[in-house]
Amino acid sequence: MILEIIIIAIYSTSLALIFMYALAQLNLLLNYLSAHKKDTHLPPLDISKEKELPYVTIQLPVYNEMYVMDRLLENIAIMNYPKHKLEIQVLDDSTDETVQTTFEHVQRLKATGLDIVHITRTDRSGFKAGALKEGLEIAKGEFIAIFDADFLPESDWLLRTLPYFKDRNIGVVQTRWGHINREYSLLTRIQAFALDAHFTLEQVGRNSKGHFINFNGTAGVWRKDCIIDAGNWEGDTLTEDLDLSYRAQLKNWKFKYLEDVETPAELPVVISAARSQQFRWNKGGAENFRKMLWRVLKSDNISGKTKLHGVLHLLNSTMFLNVFIVAVLSIPMLYIKNEYAHLKPYFYVMSFFVVSSVIFFICYWFMYKNIYGGGIKNFIKYIGMFFTFFTVAMGFSLHNSIAVLEGHMGKRSEFVRTPKFNISTLKDSWKGNKYIKKNISVNVIFEGILTLYFAFGMYSAFVVGDQGGDFGLFPFHLMLFLGFGYVFFKSITSKV
Repeated sequence: MILEIIIIAIYSTSLALIFMYALAQLNLLLNYLSAHKKDTHLPPLDISKEKELPYVTIQLPVYNEMYVMDRLLENIAIMNYPKHKLEIQVLDDSTDETVQTTFEHVQRLKATGLDIVHITRTDRSGFKAGALKEGLEIAKGEFIAIFDADFLPESDWLLRTLPYFKDRNIGVVQTRWGHINREYSLLTRIQAFALDAHFTLEQVGRNSKGHFINFNGTAGVWRKDCIIDAGNWEGDTLTEDLDLSYRAQLKNWKFKYLEDVETPAELPVVISAARSQQFRWNKGGAENFRKMLWRVLKSDNISGKTKLHGVLHLLNSTMFLNVFIVAVLSIPMLYIKNEYAHLKPYFYVMSFFVVSSVIFFICYWFMYKNIYGGGIKNFIKYIGMFFTFFTVAMGFSLHNSIAVLEGHMGKRSEFVRTPKFNISTLKDSWKGNKYIKKNISVNVIFEGILTLYFAFGMYSAFVVGDQGGDFGLFPFHLMLFLGFGYVFFKSITSKV
């Protein structure tokens, strides 16, 4: 019975933490809805009033970007801003032939009168954070705009974001990510769904009430003084953007999130690329929890509610660990439930936590409706997308839980970039991409084993108990079976 008690305790704790996270999401939804009622926007800067325009540096941190480098440079080159007040830094840490081709492209753009410089490093210490820090040392701009290689800002992007810095307390303006290849595949639609939830519900919900948000590593602009005052870029976590964001806000700098300014970007189209991105984001989140937790809790500058939201924000990635624990233990719990009749009242109480899923369903519907519109037809589409997203997200839970555990334990690892593809239509193929890793990790094998494990969970529904089975957890195990099966199958086939 001791083992059963331990299983019940761990299972219950994980369910409670998920429920707390769901309540926080519900609070963010209420914030989001109230923010939309009073949302105001500043007019863009007038390009004709050059004397009033500040000097801006655009930083482009890149690493082995063969497929998108030309597209990036040509897009940035047409930014609508006075050339004598704009500097472009190509922070190139590449180790392949793109170093030379990028240099040549930069020289051609420089010949047109553009102030653009190609900066390379022989020592990649600090990875992206190190490159940004080195570029900052010689940056001419009062403001620093940052774009990853797969982002394509509109030509008026600076004119729409810079007005908010008239408030001297604003340290960062972050824009919403768009998705140029949202409809490429099921994988891209799922990623877009998750990112849309973050960039509507979470960013607006937190920012509207003055809670901490994060610069998302790209598609945003910093006040240079804010970066320096907060301690500059540091490369001791895999999410240097989240790290600097919290350090800046702890020093009373304000962040402004612009939901109405969309910056298009490319989503990973192959699951190995999505896996590397997910691993970096989730491990970096856990690393920042270790680094920032006590600074947030001990701060005298922020309210108790902002502290609570900050802690839950830093724990975002840890929710995958709780989901994974609940998933794995749900099968033993099925047998415990049917073996110990006196525990049935406990299981009735535990069924209350299905409310967590209902909360997520409601919260994400408002995000989906904001993008696609309301109505019965879109609501039916949303139901399918919601359950597809949750199914595949649970399929990633082992992979992301390993990332989270490594982050909490302080295990260091290299910054693994997400391969870019320059793919937007179904006719485009990723198969020849030279940056895709061909090896299959041991995690994938375990995901295959878990697929069989949850198939056993579905089988168990038919054989437990004395009343012809117990199907309460059958839908959950079906989703887990499909989720892990999808991730396993896609991971295997993406290597061929």
